[in-house]
Amino acid sequence: MAGAQTGTGKTAGFTLPILQSLSSRRSGEKRSIRCLVLAPTRELAAQIGASMSSYGKYLPFRSAVVFGGVNINRQTQIIKSGVDILVATPGRLLDHMGRGNIDLKHLEVLVLDEADRMLDMGFIHDIKRIMAVLPKERQTLLFSATFSDGIKKLAQGLLRNPETVQVATQNKSAEGVQQSVCLVEKAHKREFLQQMITTKDWQQVLVFTRTKRMANQLAKFLNAGGIQSLAIHGNKSQSARTSALSSFKGGKTRVLVATDIAARGLDIKELPYVVNFELPDEPEAYVHRVGRTGRAGQRGLAISLVSVDEQSKLRDIERLTKQQIARETMPNKHNRRDVTSTISNKTLTPPVTEARRQSMQKVRPLRSMPQQSVSKASSGFAFSVFD
Repeated sequence: MAGAQTGTGKTAGFTLPILQSLSSRRSGEKRSIRCLVLAPTRELAAQIGASMSSYGKYLPFRSAVVFGGVNINRQTQIIKSGVDILVATPGRLLDHMGRGNIDLKHLEVLVLDEADRMLDMGFIHDIKRIMAVLPKERQTLLFSATFSDGIKKLAQGLLRNPETVQVATQNKSAEGVQQSVCLVEKAHKREFLQQMITTKDWQQVLVFTRTKRMANQLAKFLNAGGIQSLAIHGNKSQSARTSALSSFKGGKTRVLVATDIAARGLDIKELPYVVNFELPDEPEAYVHRVGRTGRAGQRGLAISLVSVDEQSKLRDIERLTKQQIARETMPNKHNRRDVTSTISNKTLTPPVTEARRQSMQKVRPLRSMPQQSVSKASSGFAFSVFD
């Protein structure tokens, strides 16, 4: 069991040693699945598969990625042609197993990435069905940035005398992430977010919502205000999810509004801003959300817009991470104190690297927000935007 902060290279941490180990123990001429990596989301599975291909480019291994939402027949052809390393989501793997497409009797290594999510009630039954058919003599690796006591206890029942490696403090957010909480009335969150993005001229922002419906509504609202946005969640087709993520990574889409399917493991190079429009139900999800920025030694900014009814969720997050997140109250018509006077630009603005500057220059300037919508949005309270 291995735990480390988000953005510290856990994927490379298991991929490189596995490739080296498999290289030192060559199997027979016929290819068989020797390593199985399970991931909770399609996007993460695809990313791990890309890493496997990149790191093992000059090694005699063949890898494949299988997940739902796409045609299974093409995946079947690839698997039957012979693969050494298989990356999969649990549901699609079980589909292939049920069709007799997969033989795991030669498996040497099993990896559960984002293990705490893989072992919660949403996946545990699938994981147990998969592990029941695996060879008893194998190595099992669990990786995550967060491990609750309950998950650790459950993992102990699946492993034999496991070693535990913990890098840095357990359940701690990445060092490079500057975190802040903005206390905002629930009815004013959308306008506040819109004004914050336009006034600061943020060009790449990942926004998290708690529900699919809110993700759609918020993306629609931001688009109406002149901020190019896309939503990504479980109800979207796989092609739409892949397209939205690619557009956002490439700088063509300014804001990606996502549910927690984008919170786990996704590596968006030099992402500068993460906004929690709504706090997650599970405090562990907060650590993973804000971990989309400040990766690989970079700095990033994570702002949470917190309403009165989310105070208990905020306390749970602070209890888990053992830190108190700085709070600022958004001014309203009764309290027009300017938040910008207490938050410095130096503290809250991540550095713009040369790669980020070039990326921002490629983004077409968006039309400014109509004056009418600004006036209407501002009528009930005074905006305060981080500056």
